[in-house]
Amino acid sequence: MSAIIEVKDLVKKFGAMTAVNGVSFDVGEGEIFGFLGPNGAGKSTTIAMLTTLLPPTSGEARIAGWSVTGDKDKVRHTIGIVFQDPSLDDRLTAEENLRFHARLYGVPRGEYLKRMESVLKLVELWDRRSHIVRTFSGGMKRRLEIARGLIHYPRVLFLDEPTIGLDPQTRNHLWSYILELKRTQHMTIFMTTHYMLEAEYCDRIAIIDRGRVIAVDTPAKLKESVGEDVISLLPVDAAALTVELKEKFGLTPVAVDGQLEVHVNDAEGYLPKLLGQSRAGIRSVTLHKPTLEDVFIKLTGRAIREQESSAVERMRSHFQHHG
Repeated sequence: MSAIIEVKDLVKKFGAMTAVNGVSFDVGEGEIFGFLGPNGAGKSTTIAMLTTLLPPTSGEARIAGWSVTGDKDKVRHTIGIVFQDPSLDDRLTAEENLRFHARLYGVPRGEYLKRMESVLKLVELWDRRSHIVRTFSGGMKRRLEIARGLIHYPRVLFLDEPTIGLDPQTRNHLWSYILELKRTQHMTIFMTTHYMLEAEYCDRIAIIDRGRVIAVDTPAKLKESVGEDVISLLPVDAAALTVELKEKFGLTPVAVDGQLEVHVNDAEGYLPKLLGQSRAGIRSVTLHKPTLEDVFIKLTGRAIREQESSAVERMRSHFQHHG
């Protein structure tokens, strides 16, 4: 599988702060590639550089062989983008939003009419083509944004947190469209997410934290790399149980949503020993096999959902909206 996205030592600094710190990876043609990490990890900043919206401080990136700094127009005609924040004109109809976008990309009128019908049918909005976007639900707007990103038939579609703010049912529907795109168009899809279940759809995932890519592999292999079962303990006293787990059992617990998680081989065999010898007080216990959340915890020492937006990401957001 040949690489359609090539990234080497990409760096983005905002003043003295480094938002993206020497990121390198390749994405194969026709692949669904996921960027998984917390808010503030550098996901959106990386996408902004790959889509020519933000110049890198150093390093290089190429899309279909075109440089994101030297061949911006070529890159822009090769890609489609669905932003995290809504970017439709809600005073126009669905069709008018698509027509404006098609003109920007020089899609011929005769070709545009066929494409508009095709992409709107794909996202099940053909019957709403003449309706004002302001009347659409959040899920319908997101589907229309995907249709707009497809109207010029890009080779690579960038999705920045495509399902954020959507209910689970709408999120599932949106993923059915994304998977259909991959199947029918052999389109390369590069997406960012902090939803673990969403990342499972990807062919490969890059885990990014604090501006660095710390692992790249398939979801299955990343979970295999944890190699151990996970025990979640609801403590009577978290501080006391943390000390006991470290000193008596040699385990390093991680606090996740009020519980303490530890990784062990053969959790079923280990649990009687743990419960029999613990004096700190345990209210409940659950066991599970490794998930992508566990991979992230193992690699970083904390959970994705604990993280707040960092100063770097806030500055990046300010730059994009005001700079």
